[in-house]
Amino acid sequence: MERKNVLTVSQVNSYIKSLINEIPQIKNLYICGEISNFKHYTKSGHMYFDLKDEKTKLKCVMFSSDNYKLKFTPEEGMKVICFGQVDVYERDGVYQLYVRDMHPRGVGDLTLAFEQLKAKLEKEGLFEKSGKRQRPLYPRKIGVATSNMGAAVEDIKNVITRRYPLCEIIIAPTVVQGDAAAPDIVKSLELLDSIEDIDIIIVGRGGGSIEDLWAFNTELVARAVYNCKTFVISAVGHETDFTICDFVADLRAPTPSAAAELAVPDISNEIRTVSNLFASLETNMQSIIDSEEKRIDNIIRSSPLADTTVFFDTLTNSISDLEKRITYSFKEIVSKKEGSFKSAAGALNALSPLAVLSRGYSITMFDGKPVKSEKDVKSGDELNIKLHDGNLKAEVK
Repeated sequence: MERKNVLTVSQVNSYIKSLINEIPQIKNLYICGEISNFKHYTKSGHMYFDLKDEKTKLKCVMFSSDNYKLKFTPEEGMKVICFGQVDVYERDGVYQLYVRDMHPRGVGDLTLAFEQLKAKLEKEGLFEKSGKRQRPLYPRKIGVATSNMGAAVEDIKNVITRRYPLCEIIIAPTVVQGDAAAPDIVKSLELLDSIEDIDIIIVGRGGGSIEDLWAFNTELVARAVYNCKTFVISAVGHETDFTICDFVADLRAPTPSAAAELAVPDISNEIRTVSNLFASLETNMQSIIDSEEKRIDNIIRSSPLADTTVFFDTLTNSISDLEKRITYSFKEIVSKKEGSFKSAAGALNALSPLAVLSRGYSITMFDGKPVKSEKDVKSGDELNIKLHDGNLKAEVK
């Protein structure tokens, strides 16, 4: 084997790349297929995947500089139409499709992006009714995040001023369409939410196509609405238009004018209600007064005070009966106490030494003490003899 023209791997790959680059038909291709082996690297932002059909597959890459513009998120198994060019990646010696744009097959990319984001946020619980704030009934200030040059802001101001002129309106001029709209809407929401005495925020715009309303379908705006401390009413487009912002907000209004009506009460109705309540209160108070007056009249007519003679006679008789019962009870008590006293006195007298003396006995005392034995005295001692009717002096012999 002669080895006259030996090439390096790099030379071969470079040569094949140059040949492919000379084919104009593969520079701007639309290729449809199913996404397989999809990988999206968060650090670089690049997407790598295979595009396949029933028979074969094609390696693809979509750099971050191109895929950041996608409205939807590519997923495994999704059928798509890719636009780009075929080229050779010299380092690995493979040819692949360098994708510059991508659209879902059979459905619009905006519609798909809407459904994807809706499913994602719903799974996270951003649409839960339990997380909705309670609407203030009588707001003092209302913040409005919308364009200051459209019909929507004028409708909101006119409705609020007519229905509830006590409320102050604070407008945060906002870009509501285009690439700059979503960040600007977020900025306006954060500004209004930071004002302490704002009770309600209305965010929205007038009608338009899905492209015109797209800023209100972005995750950026949805999370800003969800993170607000203030009650938020979403009023985007017409009655038939639904956006992600509507699902996240505390309340969805079909139009900006309807949002203003939902935000404030009708002062004429409130005045009418207060007047009716006041009239009802007067009627009820008068009814209570009349009822109490009748009750007092009945008490006076049925009371002993209605006839003082009968009242005092009854009272006198009661006092007389009470006096008799007290007198009888007192005599009974005295009689019982006298009997007890006489019995006790008799028993005490029977035990008294004086009673013994009255029967002829005497008590011999020496030096103030009774003489119980002859040993207690001696000859010459002077004794005191106590009789029942006197005393005698004696001397021991």
